[in-house]
Amino acid sequence: MIARVDALWMYPVKGCRGFSTPTATLASTGLELDGIGDREWVVVDDKGEFLSQRELPKMSQIQTRFTGESLRLTAPGMLQLDVPFESEGDVIKVRVWNDEVAAVTQGAIADAWFSQFLGLQCRLVRFDPEASRISNPKYTGALLAPYKFADAFALLVCSTASLAELNSRLAAKGHAAVTIERFRPNIVLNEVEAFDEDYIDHFTIGDAKLRVVKPCVRCAVPNVDPSTGEAGFEPGDTLATYRNDVRAGGVTFGVNAVIESGAGVRLVVGDAVGVNLRF
Repeated sequence: MIARVDALWMYPVKGCRGFSTPTATLASTGLELDGIGDREWVVVDDKGEFLSQRELPKMSQIQTRFTGESLRLTAPGMLQLDVPFESEGDVIKVRVWNDEVAAVTQGAIADAWFSQFLGLQCRLVRFDPEASRISNPKYTGALLAPYKFADAFALLVCSTASLAELNSRLAAKGHAAVTIERFRPNIVLNEVEAFDEDYIDHFTIGDAKLRVVKPCVRCAVPNVDPSTGEAGFEPGDTLATYRNDVRAGGVTFGVNAVIESGAGVRLVVGDAVGVNLRF
C-alpha cells in the first residue's frame, strides 16, 4: 500500500505553536531542521515542572520559527524575541511527566518574556545534548527509541482522511471545521482511508523505516483554538462519540511512532510512503 506525505510539522517549544515545513531530516529523536529538533525546548514553572496548553491554552498563541541563527518567538502584545541557537546556560533538572531531564537555561530575557506573556514565573530551557530520554520499552520492545521533550515518543502520525471524517461529523452538528494543527502531528499522510493509521505496523519513506507503537490518546489540547488561545469542548466531544478506545484507555486520534532505521534521511512533502498494515 502506497501513501504520500501530505505535511511535515515541527514544534520547537513543547506546548507552543508549531509550523509546517516542506522538508525535514529524520533524526533518531524525531524531525530536525539543520540539526535543531522537534520539542527541543520546553517552558517550566518555578519548580521545574513543564507547562503545556492543558493548563495554559494561551501557549497556543506563541508562534515559533527558525532563523539561520535563532529560535524566533512572537505572541500577541509582545515584542519579537530571538533566542540564539548558540545560547549557553546552566544545566538544571526539569520534570516532564515522570521523567527528570537535564536541560540548559536560555537566559533571563527569555525567562522574562515567557513570564510576562503567560502571567506566571517560568523559564525557557533547552534539551541538554548530553542527556538521553528513552521511550517506554513496554511499547518499543528491544528498540531503544530516544526523544526529547515530546510526551512519550519521537513522532506523531495523522492522516488527512481522518481529519476529513472528523470535520464531516462536526459539520453535521453545526460546528466549524478544525485544522490538523490542533492534533500536533509531525507527519500527515494522504492517500489512505480514514483511520487506516490505526492499523499500520510500520511504514517506510525512502530508506527510513518507522514503527507505529501506540494509538495516541487525546487530552484536552485539541479543544484549544490556536487562533484565539481559548479552550472549548470540540472536537473532543464529537471524537468521544466514535473514537473511544477502551483498550487504548481513551479517545484516540493519530498514532505514535518511533524510528527503527534511517536516521539522517531527508523527508519531503509528497514523498511516497510504503505502508504495511497490521490485521
